Amino acid sequence: MREYSCRSVLPVLALLFLGIEAHAGDINVAVAANFTAPAEEIGELFEAATGHRAILSFGSTGQLFTQITQAAPFEVFLAADQERPAKAIEDGLAVADSLFTYALGRIVLFSEDPDLVTGEEMLQTGDFTRIAIANPVTAPYGAAAVETMRELGVYDRLEAKIVQGSNIAQAYQFVATGNAELGFVALSQVIGHEEGSRWIVPETLHSPIAQDAVLLQSGAENEAALAFIGFLKGAEARAVIEAYGYGAG
Repeated sequence: MREYSCRSVLPVLALLFLGIEAHAGDINVAVAANFTAPAEEIGELFEAATGHRAILSFGSTGQLFTQITQAAPFEVFLAADQERPAKAIEDGLAVADSLFTYALGRIVLFSEDPDLVTGEEMLQTGDFTRIAIANPVTAPYGAAAVETMRELGVYDRLEAKIVQGSNIAQAYQFVATGNAELGFVALSQVIGHEEGSRWIVPETLHSPIAQDAVLLQSGAENEAALAFIGFLKGAEARAVIEAYGYGAG
Protein backbone atom coordinates (compact mmCIF):
# COMPACT_ATOMS: atom_id res chain seq x y z
CA MET A 1 0.00 0.00 0.00
CA ARG A 2 1.28 3.40 -0.91
CA GLU A 3 1.97 5.79 1.95
CA TYR A 4 1.45 9.56 1.82
CA SER A 5 3.40 11.92 3.98
CA CYS A 6 1.84 14.97 5.63
CA ARG A 7 4.24 17.02 3.53
CA SER A 8 2.67 15.79 0.28
CA VAL A 9 -0.99 15.83 1.39
CA LEU A 10 -1.22 19.22 3.10
CA PRO A 11 -0.34 21.32 0.05
CA VAL A 12 -3.02 19.50 -1.94
CA LEU A 13 -5.62 20.19 0.77
CA ALA A 14 -4.54 23.82 0.93
CA LEU A 15 -5.02 24.16 -2.80
CA LEU A 16 -8.47 22.61 -2.56
CA PHE A 17 -9.53 25.09 0.12
CA LEU A 18 -8.06 27.97 -1.84
CA GLY A 19 -10.01 26.79 -4.86
CA ILE A 20 -13.28 26.85 -2.93
CA GLU A 21 -12.59 30.36 -1.67
CA ALA A 22 -11.64 31.53 -5.14
CA HIS A 23 -15.10 30.63 -6.42
CA ALA A 24 -16.92 32.34 -3.54
CA GLY A 25 -17.79 36.00 -3.72
CA ASP A 26 -19.85 38.79 -2.22
CA ILE A 27 -22.99 40.30 -3.66
CA ASN A 28 -24.60 43.59 -2.63
CA VAL A 29 -28.39 43.30 -2.57
CA ALA A 30 -30.83 46.21 -2.16
CA VAL A 31 -33.89 44.85 -0.34
CA ALA A 32 -37.27 46.44 0.36
CA ALA A 33 -37.72 46.83 4.12
CA ASN A 34 -40.82 44.63 4.29
CA PHE A 35 -38.69 41.67 3.14
CA THR A 36 -36.04 42.04 5.87
CA ALA A 37 -36.61 38.83 7.85
CA PRO A 38 -37.06 36.45 4.90
CA ALA A 39 -34.12 38.03 3.06
CA GLU A 40 -31.88 37.39 6.06
CA GLU A 41 -32.92 33.73 6.18
CA ILE A 42 -32.52 33.34 2.43
CA GLY A 43 -29.08 34.97 2.64
CA GLU A 44 -27.95 32.39 5.19
CA LEU A 45 -29.26 29.50 3.10
CA PHE A 46 -27.65 30.97 -0.01
CA GLU A 47 -24.24 31.20 1.66
CA ALA A 48 -24.51 27.65 3.00
CA ALA A 49 -25.45 26.32 -0.43
CA THR A 50 -23.04 28.28 -2.61
CA GLY A 51 -20.29 29.78 -0.46
CA HIS A 52 -21.25 33.21 -1.80
CA ARG A 53 -22.20 35.89 0.72
CA ALA A 54 -25.17 38.22 0.23
CA ILE A 55 -24.60 41.64 1.80
CA LEU A 56 -28.10 43.02 2.38
CA SER A 57 -29.09 46.69 2.56
CA PHE A 58 -32.67 47.51 3.59
CA GLY A 59 -34.82 50.56 2.92
CA SER A 60 -37.94 51.78 1.20
CA THR A 61 -38.18 50.84 -2.46
CA GLY A 62 -38.16 54.47 -3.52
CA GLN A 63 -35.09 55.30 -1.47
CA LEU A 64 -33.21 52.26 -2.75
CA PHE A 65 -34.10 53.06 -6.34
CA THR A 66 -32.82 56.61 -5.91
CA GLN A 67 -29.54 55.21 -4.58
CA ILE A 68 -29.30 52.86 -7.57
CA THR A 69 -29.72 55.80 -9.96
CA GLN A 70 -26.86 57.49 -8.08
CA ALA A 71 -24.51 54.56 -8.69
CA ALA A 72 -24.82 52.87 -5.29
CA PRO A 73 -22.84 49.59 -5.44
CA PHE A 74 -25.84 47.22 -5.58
CA GLU A 75 -25.95 44.26 -7.93
CA VAL A 76 -29.45 42.89 -7.27
CA PHE A 77 -32.61 44.84 -6.45
CA LEU A 78 -35.50 43.24 -4.53
CA ALA A 79 -38.24 45.85 -4.69
CA ALA A 80 -41.67 46.02 -3.08
CA ASP A 81 -43.29 46.99 -6.36
CA GLN A 82 -43.03 46.37 -10.10
CA GLU A 83 -42.64 49.95 -11.26
CA ARG A 84 -39.12 50.66 -10.07
CA PRO A 85 -37.46 47.46 -11.31
CA ALA A 86 -39.12 48.14 -14.68
CA LYS A 87 -37.84 51.72 -14.57
CA ALA A 88 -34.34 50.43 -13.80
CA ILE A 89 -34.51 48.38 -17.00
CA GLU A 90 -35.91 51.32 -18.96
CA ASP A 91 -33.06 53.54 -17.74
CA GLY A 92 -30.42 50.97 -18.68
CA LEU A 93 -29.57 50.18 -15.05
CA ALA A 94 -30.78 46.57 -15.03
CA VAL A 95 -30.76 43.46 -17.20
CA ALA A 96 -34.10 43.16 -18.99
CA ASP A 97 -34.48 39.39 -19.10
CA SER A 98 -33.69 39.01 -15.39
CA LEU A 99 -36.96 40.57 -14.19
CA PHE A 100 -39.37 38.34 -12.22
CA THR A 101 -41.92 38.53 -9.41
CA TYR A 102 -40.48 36.91 -6.30
CA ALA A 103 -43.33 37.61 -3.83
CA LEU A 104 -46.88 38.91 -3.48
CA GLY A 105 -47.19 40.99 -0.32
CA ARG A 106 -50.03 41.46 2.16
CA ILE A 107 -50.72 44.30 4.57
CA VAL A 108 -52.23 43.98 8.02
CA LEU A 109 -53.67 46.48 10.50
CA PHE A 110 -51.80 45.66 13.70
CA SER A 111 -51.67 46.78 17.33
CA GLU A 112 -49.69 45.57 20.33
CA ASP A 113 -52.94 45.98 22.31
CA PRO A 114 -54.68 42.58 22.14
CA ASP A 115 -58.14 44.17 22.28
CA LEU A 116 -57.76 47.15 19.97
CA VAL A 117 -58.00 45.84 16.40
CA THR A 118 -61.21 43.91 15.78
CA GLY A 119 -61.57 44.54 12.04
CA GLU A 120 -62.23 47.35 9.62
CA GLU A 121 -64.73 48.87 12.07
CA MET A 122 -61.73 50.10 14.06
CA LEU A 123 -60.98 52.46 11.20
CA GLN A 124 -64.61 53.51 10.96
CA THR A 125 -64.81 54.53 14.63
CA GLY A 126 -61.39 56.22 14.66
CA ASP A 127 -61.09 55.53 18.39
CA PHE A 128 -57.33 56.07 18.56
CA THR A 129 -54.83 58.93 18.50
CA ARG A 130 -52.22 57.80 15.96
CA ILE A 131 -52.07 55.29 13.13
CA ALA A 132 -48.74 54.47 11.47
CA ILE A 133 -48.10 53.84 7.80
CA ALA A 134 -45.03 53.82 5.60
CA ASN A 135 -44.45 56.82 3.34
CA PRO A 136 -46.87 56.18 0.46
CA VAL A 137 -44.66 58.06 -2.01
CA THR A 138 -41.61 55.83 -1.57
CA ALA A 139 -43.03 52.65 0.02
CA PRO A 140 -45.59 50.50 -1.84
CA TYR A 141 -46.95 49.15 1.46
CA GLY A 142 -47.71 52.72 2.49
CA ALA A 143 -49.46 53.33 -0.81
CA ALA A 144 -51.55 50.19 -0.24
CA ALA A 145 -52.50 51.48 3.23
CA VAL A 146 -53.71 54.80 1.83
CA GLU A 147 -55.58 53.01 -0.95
CA THR A 148 -57.29 50.79 1.65
CA MET A 149 -58.39 53.76 3.76
CA ARG A 150 -59.72 55.56 0.71
CA GLU A 151 -61.59 52.44 -0.42
CA LEU A 152 -63.22 52.23 3.03
CA GLY A 153 -64.08 55.95 2.93
CA VAL A 154 -62.13 56.80 6.08
CA TYR A 155 -58.98 58.46 4.77
CA ASP A 156 -60.15 62.07 5.08
CA ARG A 157 -61.27 61.46 8.68
CA LEU A 158 -58.03 59.71 9.66
CA GLU A 159 -55.50 61.79 7.75
CA ALA A 160 -54.67 64.02 10.74
CA LYS A 161 -53.92 60.93 12.86
CA ILE A 162 -51.45 59.38 10.42
CA VAL A 163 -47.76 59.19 11.33
CA GLN A 164 -45.44 58.19 8.50
CA GLY A 165 -42.36 56.04 8.69
CA SER A 166 -39.75 56.39 5.99
CA ASN A 167 -40.30 52.69 5.24
CA ILE A 168 -42.41 49.79 6.50
CA ALA A 169 -39.79 48.84 9.12
CA GLN A 170 -40.08 52.26 10.74
CA ALA A 171 -43.88 52.14 10.55
CA TYR A 172 -43.76 48.86 12.47
CA GLN A 173 -41.39 50.39 15.03
CA PHE A 174 -43.89 53.19 15.69
CA VAL A 175 -46.46 50.54 16.62
CA ALA A 176 -44.06 48.29 18.53
CA THR A 177 -42.81 51.16 20.70
CA GLY A 178 -46.26 52.61 21.37
CA ASN A 179 -45.69 55.81 19.41
CA ALA A 180 -48.80 54.81 17.47
CA GLU A 181 -51.58 52.63 18.86
CA LEU A 182 -51.92 50.76 15.59
CA GLY A 183 -50.61 50.79 12.06
CA PHE A 184 -50.60 49.23 8.64
CA VAL A 185 -47.59 46.92 8.46
CA ALA A 186 -46.47 43.99 6.35
CA LEU A 187 -47.97 40.63 7.26
CA SER A 188 -44.43 39.23 7.16
CA GLN A 189 -43.46 41.46 10.09
CA VAL A 190 -46.05 40.01 12.47
CA ILE A 191 -46.77 36.52 11.14
CA GLY A 192 -44.86 34.91 14.01
CA HIS A 193 -45.97 37.46 16.59
CA GLU A 194 -48.71 35.87 18.68
CA GLU A 195 -49.45 38.86 20.90
CA GLY A 196 -51.43 41.91 19.94
CA SER A 197 -54.43 42.15 17.62
CA ARG A 198 -54.64 42.33 13.85
CA TRP A 199 -56.83 42.48 10.80
CA ILE A 200 -55.42 41.08 7.58
CA VAL A 201 -56.56 43.52 4.91
CA PRO A 202 -58.54 41.87 2.11
CA GLU A 203 -56.66 42.07 -1.15
CA THR A 204 -59.78 43.53 -2.79
CA LEU A 205 -59.21 46.81 -0.94
CA HIS A 206 -55.92 47.72 -2.65
CA SER A 207 -53.91 47.02 -5.75
CA PRO A 208 -51.81 43.84 -5.65
CA ILE A 209 -48.43 44.27 -3.98
CA ALA A 210 -46.39 42.37 -6.54
CA GLN A 211 -42.71 42.53 -5.63
CA ASP A 212 -40.22 42.23 -8.47
CA ALA A 213 -36.54 41.38 -8.45
CA VAL A 214 -34.02 42.38 -11.09
CA LEU A 215 -30.33 41.89 -11.77
CA LEU A 216 -28.61 45.25 -12.04
CA GLN A 217 -26.08 45.93 -14.79
CA SER A 218 -23.32 46.19 -12.17
CA GLY A 219 -23.94 42.53 -11.31
CA ALA A 220 -24.37 41.21 -14.83
CA GLU A 221 -20.91 39.62 -14.86
CA ASN A 222 -20.83 38.71 -11.17
CA GLU A 223 -21.08 34.95 -10.64
CA ALA A 224 -22.43 35.48 -7.10
CA ALA A 225 -25.17 37.83 -8.33
CA LEU A 226 -26.27 35.38 -11.00
CA ALA A 227 -26.27 32.59 -8.43
CA PHE A 228 -28.38 34.65 -6.03
CA ILE A 229 -31.03 35.33 -8.68
CA GLY A 230 -31.17 31.60 -9.42
CA PHE A 231 -31.36 30.71 -5.73
CA LEU A 232 -34.20 33.18 -5.13
CA LYS A 233 -36.27 31.30 -7.71
CA GLY A 234 -35.57 27.92 -6.13
CA ALA A 235 -37.46 25.71 -3.68
CA GLU A 236 -35.47 26.64 -0.56
CA ALA A 237 -36.08 30.36 -1.01
CA ARG A 238 -39.72 29.76 -1.97
CA ALA A 239 -40.33 27.86 1.28
CA VAL A 240 -39.00 30.79 3.30
CA ILE A 241 -41.01 33.34 1.32
CA GLU A 242 -44.26 31.44 1.83
CA ALA A 243 -43.53 30.86 5.53
CA TYR A 244 -43.61 34.64 5.98
CA GLY A 245 -47.09 34.93 4.49
CA TYR A 246 -46.18 36.00 0.96
CA GLY A 247 -48.00 34.64 -2.05
CA ALA A 248 -46.17 32.96 -4.90
CA GLY A 249 -45.05 35.21 -7.70
